[in-house]
Amino acid sequence: VEPPLLGVLAPCREARSCPCPPLLQSPDLVPWRSVTQPQRLSGLPLLKALILPGLVFQSVVIAGGYGTGRELVEFFLSQGPKGALLGIAVATLVWSAVGAATFEFARRAQAFDYRAFMQALLGRGAVFYEVAYAGMLMLVLAVVAAASGEIVRDTFGLPYATGVALMMLLVGYLTLRGSDLIERFLTLWSALLYVTYVVFAGWVVLKFGPEMQEAFRSEPAGTGWALSGLRYAAYNIGILPAVLFVLRDHRDARVTLAAGALVGPLAIAPGLLFTVALFAAYPGVLDDAVPAATVLEALGSPTFRIVFQLVLLGTLVETGTGLIHALNERVAHAVEARGRPFPDWGRSAVAVALLALGAGLSSFGLVALIARGYGLMTWVFLLAFVIPVLTLGTWRIVRDPGA
Repeated sequence: VEPPLLGVLAPCREARSCPCPPLLQSPDLVPWRSVTQPQRLSGLPLLKALILPGLVFQSVVIAGGYGTGRELVEFFLSQGPKGALLGIAVATLVWSAVGAATFEFARRAQAFDYRAFMQALLGRGAVFYEVAYAGMLMLVLAVVAAASGEIVRDTFGLPYATGVALMMLLVGYLTLRGSDLIERFLTLWSALLYVTYVVFAGWVVLKFGPEMQEAFRSEPAGTGWALSGLRYAAYNIGILPAVLFVLRDHRDARVTLAAGALVGPLAIAPGLLFTVALFAAYPGVLDDAVPAATVLEALGSPTFRIVFQLVLLGTLVETGTGLIHALNERVAHAVEARGRPFPDWGRSAVAVALLALGAGLSSFGLVALIARGYGLMTWVFLLAFVIPVLTLGTWRIVRDPGA
């Protein structure tokens, strides 16, 4: 057995005679020393290593984080325009800190699905995260289903169920195809999302600049912006272990830490642009179920409204696919550990079943799901993931800086 590192034994080459727990006997894990070689990356490979993890996280987090705008209103604009920007700054810092600690710990442990990662971090305590992830998965899928149904109904005049069915079809197909296609789709759609949000925010500023300035000057920052930023960051960053599959080729600590630090700005940038655009409809937007629709209607362009809603629909597909793919990876590893293959059709079956459950939960309504459900998950993920990775995870990394 290799010497202990970070409080975790390195995986053994001879699993049959090894006294290690089953996790550390996995053939997917390799000895620590073989994955800590410096990477000589430059150009596009380096750029991909640095920004791909943040873009994939942004893709997974957007539907629960700011896709409809309701989340931004609930956590940020409720503190006024000034308080919203301060709260976003807090959330960005938290995401970057947790991202750096999580990515580097995952690289050292070679734990690229959330089950392996949490077992390396918490041992038997990983079950608490499993329960939290399951709860968050169903909550976000309910939001995804509700938002998809409302977008298709309000934009195209089709039945609510059509939007939900379309979501099931697209997510089922992507999960069937596996990690490579999912990674490409998340990256390309994120690039499209950035362009769309830049155009959206720029257009709103040009058309409603004076009104936005007046809203910013006249309203003082609320007293709860720091706590709101922390709460927003906590419930969203809790699903970061779901995107660890993009770190499989990382070998250098500096690259991995930098990629983790970039998670904050890369993931929040579209949300920041969206929040600034919502200043144009403040304070009336505080009571809207889908604030994005209010601002789009004010712009007066039916064509751009359709384009924006289609891009938003794609982001909902991103989130549903990313979260379900992480669960599929966890199930696949558990099944394969017992000597049986996990069939491709099983991935799609899991996706459709979970989306069907999410559609059932969506009957509670978008506003209620976000206000109550996300509020509860904030504290759950703080205890089950954020605090452990920032304390125990960081301590283990610092204790052995040469790994």
